[in-house]
Amino acid sequence: MSIGKPSEEELDRLGITNGEYLSAASQRALSWRRLDNSWFGVFEVFDLQGDLAYEEGIVRRDPSAIIRHDDRYFVWYTKSLGPTDGFAGDINNDKVFPWDRSDIWFATSEDGWVWQEQGPAICRGEPGRYDDRSVFTVEVMQHEDRFYLVYQTVRSPYTIRVKNEIGIAHAASPYGPWHKSTEPILKPADNGIWRGDEDNRFQVERKGDFDSHKVHDPCILPYRGQFFLYYKGEQMGEEITFGGRQIRHGVAIADHPLGPYEKSPYNPVSNSGHEICVWPHRDGIASLITTDGPEKNTIQWAPDGINFEIMSVIPGAPHAIGLNRTLADDTDPWTALSWGLTHQYMNDDYQYIRRFQGHRVTSHVAKGEQSL
Repeated sequence: MSIGKPSEEELDRLGITNGEYLSAASQRALSWRRLDNSWFGVFEVFDLQGDLAYEEGIVRRDPSAIIRHDDRYFVWYTKSLGPTDGFAGDINNDKVFPWDRSDIWFATSEDGWVWQEQGPAICRGEPGRYDDRSVFTVEVMQHEDRFYLVYQTVRSPYTIRVKNEIGIAHAASPYGPWHKSTEPILKPADNGIWRGDEDNRFQVERKGDFDSHKVHDPCILPYRGQFFLYYKGEQMGEEITFGGRQIRHGVAIADHPLGPYEKSPYNPVSNSGHEICVWPHRDGIASLITTDGPEKNTIQWAPDGINFEIMSVIPGAPHAIGLNRTLADDTDPWTALSWGLTHQYMNDDYQYIRRFQGHRVTSHVAKGEQSL
């Protein structure tokens, strides 16, 4: 790596002993961009009251973003019943994941703490449809006078090699009724090739694109007169790399919320991540990257919604964050992360929804010490 001769000020700031003898680590540090701490912060998580409190025997997970309508907060989420059986039994009748055999429900709250479950919003489709096995991991977008839910779908049977897709529904009210798309609006790439007939996701002749196996965690944002559908991709033959699971994000773009969506030729737009958590900020798009990959636990920002750069490294974030869409502004990237919803594992079978609160941190002060 060629970085030129470092200045004395740069050496002093980074504590580098001798500019003539630079380790690989020192060279990387000298190449970092100079950023302030406006993108750094921490999270706390709290229990909710009402119908979203933990309930034995029920899975509630993957909360959507929160919107406000008629003086109430609304959230949508994955709901299923009973324990998880895995793939060892009868996949035609068992429940292979907590999000298997799920429907999408919604709840409302006046204060963001006490929630009332209102009932199902999106149910599984009729037998033979692309969404007949499960609908889950939902996000909401309010645009002009309509509401849109975008979510994952699985067709029966739920095998290891099954290819998840993405559906959409729209309504004139957050209470519904919801009109579902008759076909998926996004599918995995079709350029991977499985090896053999064994139901094994790691045996491949060709891996294909980063999203050749599954498209997950969809989220649509209105952006620059178009609609950017961000999603998580899983690749056939997914590897474990130095950052853990090989998970990356992509984006597909449309001129109308219902599509058609065209995947960006720049995909993937992240090297890491898990659940999608994106929000508009300063004419660009910010993204919270968690859980998987070499750039996990970072907040990134793209001035064009595609070319993301790391803005901060954070200690970690709650799972499956659902942002409070009423909070985002351009003054502080952490405003959008002030509070929202998340899910937490009580055990392998059951998850429940909790509230997170985040705050920006710009300095470190030890107990009893005075800050500058």
